[in-house]
Amino acid sequence: MKILGYKKNHHQERLSTALVAFFLLFNAVGCSQKQSIPETDRVQTPIENSVTSQRFDGITITVATFYKIGIGVERRVREFEELTGAQVNMFTFPMKDVFASMQQEFVNKTNKYDVVVFSPKWMTDFVKPGYLENLTARVKADRQLEWDDVAPFFRNFIATYKDQVYAVPVDGNFHMVYYRTDLFEKAELESPRTWDDYLAIAKQFHGQDLNGDGIPDYGSCMMKKPKVLNHQIFWSVASSFIQSHGTEEGGYFDPETMKPLVNNQAFARALDIYKETTKYAPPDELSLGVDEARALFLSGRCALTLDWGDMGTLAIDPAISQIPDQVGASISPGSKEVLDRNTGKLVACDKFTCPYAIDGVNHAPYGAMAGWAGGINAAAKPEVKEAAYALISYMSQPAQSNVDVTIGITGFNPYRISQFTNREPWLAVGMGEEAASRYLGGISVSLKNPNMVLDLRIPANDLYQGEILDNALASFLTGKITRDETMEKIEQGWEKITNQMGRDSQLQSYRDSLGIQ
Repeated sequence: MKILGYKKNHHQERLSTALVAFFLLFNAVGCSQKQSIPETDRVQTPIENSVTSQRFDGITITVATFYKIGIGVERRVREFEELTGAQVNMFTFPMKDVFASMQQEFVNKTNKYDVVVFSPKWMTDFVKPGYLENLTARVKADRQLEWDDVAPFFRNFIATYKDQVYAVPVDGNFHMVYYRTDLFEKAELESPRTWDDYLAIAKQFHGQDLNGDGIPDYGSCMMKKPKVLNHQIFWSVASSFIQSHGTEEGGYFDPETMKPLVNNQAFARALDIYKETTKYAPPDELSLGVDEARALFLSGRCALTLDWGDMGTLAIDPAISQIPDQVGASISPGSKEVLDRNTGKLVACDKFTCPYAIDGVNHAPYGAMAGWAGGINAAAKPEVKEAAYALISYMSQPAQSNVDVTIGITGFNPYRISQFTNREPWLAVGMGEEAASRYLGGISVSLKNPNMVLDLRIPANDLYQGEILDNALASFLTGKITRDETMEKIEQGWEKITNQMGRDSQLQSYRDSLGIQ
């Protein structure tokens, strides 16, 4: 039985052409990028950055990052030490502590960290006060880095602030839906196009034995543990209802007034959907973190999940996955209705309300975290800056990164064009041709979408999201407050933060983050 009025051959035709459109888009966008270089940051001699010819004996570099990303960083750090003679000290932190640890060191001016491999969510917090070194000239002169090979979304969002480069990407992140291809093929289903489809499919598979162990399994598994990434998973549901006119429209606030977009029919619908997904989930879903949710899916106990690009490579790791070559990836589900920002109502998609819709569905893939990138402490000594830049360039260069993104435990996901065009590294680690096509095709459909939702990148974003939004969602999912009370609580909390930080300043930071001139 088909529950989706969607022909498989049409879906496959769209997916097969996605990579072509993706690369054409990259070429068009990449050629148009021009970045001015301030005179004070010009490098007089080109940087070849072949670390085999550079020596940094006697120089110590201290690196701070998120502990999961630290696994991938550590692999290359030890190589770098052997090649250059530098000594590199590593500090890694759990997600709840990583920003605070970096921020504290910057504010206190202890200069403990020479390199921070950080989330671009914190770019404004680190750049506006002058904590990070401007890397524009170094990047421009660095032939080995192959900057034009970095996909425009990551080059322009992860790496830059107001057209200047402050970080070098080592990872690319956003959410996609992952599904069991064996189950879907048997049931003659396609990946969910809308969130209503997602719920219907999850309901259909929920309670069935999906891995053959005689125990009923789950239609959907999501990481919803409070104070971890609960609010980011929710935003992937909300984004397609809130933003429909392209990235510059913004998905969090009205870019003209800084009014929160959280108390309206679109947000209410997203809350309803998010809560309903728990009906088709493990009974302890509200306590599932990243590792627990992934373990359930990779053990074959879930038909659907929402995750970052890690899932594609983790699925082929025989040490942790029981479903190799049985995982499909697709753009996050969308909606056939979107927010009218003037009325706060939901309106049907048409060529005016949803100009970027695909077959009548508005998709707004969410660049959650967007990836991780290496930045340099502006207060570091000149010789340390040179060694630090050589390190982050080495990690990002295609020779290293095109291998790293194929290994699930590194925490690194694809962000370079060559990582999509060259299938050999993917096949070399055991990913089948069909699985590689599904995985890379799902990424390409998402990245070429002009309605991509950027993660919040303004001062105090952790307060807006990690405190106010996350706490309200936790109370809503556990039934402590109603849907309407949830929206009111978020709106009031966000308005309070905006007013405390300064509405005009926050509005300008928000507009800058969206690229609005």
